Amino acid sequence: MVTSIFVNLSTSDLDRSKTFFEALGWRVNPVFTDENAACIVIEENLYLMVLTRDFFATFTDKPIADPRISVMTQTAFSRDSRDEVDALLEKALAAGATEPREPQDYGFMYARDFQDPEGNEFSALWMDPVAAEKGPDAYLGQQPADS
Repeated sequence: MVTSIFVNLSTSDLDRSKTFFEALGWRVNPVFTDENAACIVIEENLYLMVLTRDFFATFTDKPIADPRISVMTQTAFSRDSRDEVDALLEKALAAGATEPREPQDYGFMYARDFQDPEGNEFSALWMDPVAAEKGPDAYLGQQPADS
């Protein structure tokens, strides 16, 4: 059983990263934060560990990708409504994020992406509860037929 999830990200500017994520309404856990890393609490049991590039490199023998030019992952967060997706994006953009693409609206799912100032990619998404439980086809089957 998974008890917590820690997403590790590298940064070239730890203070900038802490300020950015705090602007999203997330908090820094000072117990697990020092000059090499910051523990960002998104919610109970969900954390970002933002690590300086040199410190991040101690966890792997592979080269560390530059998130401004390469993508290894996109971290996605579900929200309870479309409005919450938009609210998170507005906070991120106000804090210095960029929105690399137009919102994606599939009817049963709505998503908006952002890149933090470091270039790490995130997505905020909402999915209709029927689609989340039974799949997109179940949601689409409940929609009125086009005339």
